[in-house]
Amino acid sequence: MGATRRKFTLEFKTEAAHRVIDSGRSVADVARELAIGQDALYRWVRDERRRLEAASASGDEPLTPAERQELNRLRRELAELRKDNEFLGKAAAYFAAKPPSKRDLR
Repeated sequence: MGATRRKFTLEFKTEAAHRVIDSGRSVADVARELAIGQDALYRWVRDERRRLEAASASGDEPLTPAERQELNRLRRELAELRKDNEFLGKAAAYFAAKPPSKRDLR
């Protein structure tokens, strides 16, 4: 049996590429640090550089590293808040469907 392929999110790929682009570190160092293949990271860096060039050519300013970090933090926070909201909705539905008995009110 062969090993299963790992799948990476777009956010992970972009962050990994920016570790190379923003820091000036080599692809090999970052790939070793993240335990990913160098070839994959080379592709991600190439794709991200093309995206940055296209954004600057169209007049859009790419995000600074601080802005990108803040965006990632906010995305994680939003995902956590959505999970909390979903849980609270389920809890409210549960308690609305089962009114307390007289014994529970004592």
